[in-house]
Amino acid sequence: MPPTVAEPEVEPGLDRVPPDHGGPGPVPPRWPGPGFERALVLSRSVALIPVVVLTLAGAGAFVYGAALFVHSAAEIIGHPFPVGDKIGLFLLVVDLFLVGATMLIAAIGFYELFVGHASADRQHGLPDWLVMRDLDDLKARVVSMLVMVAAASFVNAVVDFHGGHDILFLGSAVAVVIGALTLFLRLGAGRR
Repeated sequence: MPPTVAEPEVEPGLDRVPPDHGGPGPVPPRWPGPGFERALVLSRSVALIPVVVLTLAGAGAFVYGAALFVHSAAEIIGHPFPVGDKIGLFLLVVDLFLVGATMLIAAIGFYELFVGHASADRQHGLPDWLVMRDLDDLKARVVSMLVMVAAASFVNAVVDFHGGHDILFLGSAVAVVIGALTLFLRLGAGRR
């Protein structure tokens, strides 16, 4: 039997490539490697932190709004007149509920984008308008809610207004912010 030539040993993790200029050469291992990629995929679970915090903050805004409503209703039942001073309390409740809804929408958006997808089935999951496919969807919903919160806060300030030029400056500032947010939405949608 003729002697066989032993193949040279290759370091673990190195593969052979087709001979280039007559000899096989090692291929360096792919960096950063599958372990890093797995860790990167698992790091999506870090997004659960803002999901939980935003959900709790939204629930807190709802509870605070409900408590304020109960307190305001008791106050109005005890002293129903004058009505004008009491409307601001209810507008504040609406504002708190809008803030809570904004936080819940942001929490759902983070969950949808980073952790997993909730069902878009109307009977068992999210409505179609709440399903977020990318970061622009999340930004659009949150910015839209911020515009509503700013408008509700301004109306609350107008109801409690007692004269002076301060309301003009506040209204101008709120209008500039709403205009900037609207422009942000329009330009963001134009890039698609």
